[in-house]
Amino acid sequence: MKKYKCTVCGYIYDPEVGDPDSGIAPGTAFEAIPDSWVCPVCGVDKSQFELTE
Repeated sequence: MKKYKCTVCGYIYDPEVGDPDSGIAPGTAFEAIPDSWVCPVCGVDKSQFELTE
């Protein structure tokens, strides 16, 4: 599964881990996260994330 990086703070969203503190279950692809989700570290929206290699 593809990982995405916050371009503001460097947080990496790993779909294998998800974001349980925000209600995102492990195994949830970045594309499947609701648009209302924000970076758990700095609070920016999904548009500030980019695909990592």
